[in-house]
Amino acid sequence: MSKLISMLRRAPKRFYAIIAIIAAVIIVPATLLAWGPDRPTYTIEKPADHVTFNSIINNPSQGDERNFVQVREANASNTTYADSIGLVSGHEYVVFVYYHNNAASNLNASGVGVANGAYVKAQIPAVVNNGSTDTKAVGYVGASNASPGEVWDDISFSNTTGSDLKLRYVPGSTTIHNLGSTNGQTMADSIVTTGAPLGYNALNGVLNGCNEYAGYVTFRVSAEQPNFTLTKQVHKTGTTGWKETDAVNIGDSVDYLVTYKNTSTVAQDNVVIKDVLPAGISYIAGSTSVANGTNPNGVTVGDNITTATGINIGDYAAGAAAYIKFSAKVSASKDSLVCGLNTFHNIARAETDDGNKEDDADVTVTKECQPTPPVTPPTTPTELPVTGAGENILAILGLGAIVTSFAYYRASRRQV
Repeated sequence: MSKLISMLRRAPKRFYAIIAIIAAVIIVPATLLAWGPDRPTYTIEKPADHVTFNSIINNPSQGDERNFVQVREANASNTTYADSIGLVSGHEYVVFVYYHNNAASNLNASGVGVANGAYVKAQIPAVVNNGSTDTKAVGYVGASNASPGEVWDDISFSNTTGSDLKLRYVPGSTTIHNLGSTNGQTMADSIVTTGAPLGYNALNGVLNGCNEYAGYVTFRVSAEQPNFTLTKQVHKTGTTGWKETDAVNIGDSVDYLVTYKNTSTVAQDNVVIKDVLPAGISYIAGSTSVANGTNPNGVTVGDNITTATGINIGDYAAGAAAYIKFSAKVSASKDSLVCGLNTFHNIARAETDDGNKEDDADVTVTKECQPTPPVTPPTTPTELPVTGAGENILAILGLGAIVTSFAYYRASRRQV
């Protein structure tokens, strides 16, 4: 017994040193302690008369067994286990789940105190949203012949990083700790799905009653902040250097490059790339290729990139990238263009389980138009011609004066 107590003292310690505190804990409602279900409780001195789990309230190493799940940073000591923790992107955490069949040891010989189908299970939240202060993870312990059949306790995660965090179970990290032959063994990863069998001499779900057969299970989770980048570039086919905008002519072909990179510490699966071509730009069939770590020289894929379906470019580990290239033709007619600069705006989109992103690139075509000659207005004279009746009379009088003058001239010539 002393050896077991020594082992469990290396596990998380509860506030059980003072009997008065333990007594106070007994009367706190289950909803406040976040464990369940409500059930009869027992003591080390007076254990249960049947198979039941984690219901002793004065365990020397564990205190109130109903509070049996805790968490700490992976690089912290066992003394830092707590019921809640703040998450940091890229850090791992150890979750602790204590188990104890509370049946009296004198019931083991008859089998009445032996748990069958004993298991441990955990539910880990997939996402801890930014700003959350109480996102729960729950641990379960139970058996097919236990009463109640299953007990549970929870822990809380908070996130103040500025972005949502994903919690990922670390495969192969579940280990059992006890005084039996199974001590230190790796348990099944099914602990976070259907549950993993417990056991003392074998992980077969058989667990005798008494503190001697108690133990605990630990496993790890990692907090990840998924992220990725997406860029879109273009150039005229046959030229070099990728650009955000390139100037071309009607009838030219252009190449588009979409670059995806996983910039987080967690894998992203089933990444889908889509592209929306503007009117006047036509996709060239058979031109799409994908280059990545598996196909560094690129491999031709289907023509769905410009459809609503897009193309699934596969799964990408942290830091991995993919380069998607395809070609199109400037098919706009000259009549459809306006005089001057015409811009064809192209949008690429990446869709992942961790969100979507878009980027764009432009192709420009300049239409030269002949300027229209200006219209010259008619010249306005400084003095308009006078054509009124008065002017006609003056003209007649002037003519008469001329005739009279001519007559005097003729007469004067005769006198000479």
